[in-house]
Amino acid sequence: MKERPRYAIYFVPPAESALYRFGSSVLGYDCYTGKTVAYPPEFACEAQSWDRMAEEPRRYGFHATLKAPFYLLPESTEAQLIDAFESFARSELPTPAIVPVIERLGGFAAVLARDPQPAIDALAARCTMAFDTFRAPLSPEDRSRRMAARLSASQVENLERWGYPYASSDFRFHMTLTGRLAGDAQARTLAALRRSFERLCGCERFAIDRLALLRQDAALANFRVLSQARLPAR
Repeated sequence: MKERPRYAIYFVPPAESALYRFGSSVLGYDCYTGKTVAYPPEFACEAQSWDRMAEEPRRYGFHATLKAPFYLLPESTEAQLIDAFESFARSELPTPAIVPVIERLGGFAAVLARDPQPAIDALAARCTMAFDTFRAPLSPEDRSRRMAARLSASQVENLERWGYPYASSDFRFHMTLTGRLAGDAQARTLAALRRSFERLCGCERFAIDRLALLRQDAALANFRVLSQARLPAR
């Protein structure tokens, strides 16, 4: 039986931006084209081990989650979702800018905002709510997999309401770069990522000024950008 696709609403930097070139090369995957990307020189000598390190985040592409991956309700169509996505992107939405830093978050490395960003939190909350009308309920298997992560009470509440534990007050903007880092590899990996980031990007602010709708055709397939929209300038 053919698998159903999943969809997600992400922030994905512009394909031509230094930030996207950095993130897609670290993951070895371009979610705009669906093609493999060469790793940065900092990781070229350990490509095989880096393949394993980036295997899980590679599947999702270089992104920040705004509405976590979901299956469509049977009565909803992809065309309806695309229409809703394009309409949503034209609405009155915040367009914050952040100063990026690379830090460890929950055992993995990610690009984070240096300072708290309530406007990004608000954007993620609006995305979570607006597209939940398209989301099919979690399967028992998906729910059990999420619950196995020892969620807090608020994360369990988010899972039941939104199908994703890290929404509402548990949301934190991040762009994942690795899988879980072993203790002895954390400092070395973070240092290499920071060198690569400094070389390619510097420390310039970047704007969260666009949305992307992505599609995953099967459970082990990589997500691809299906539609993207620049948020109206304010």
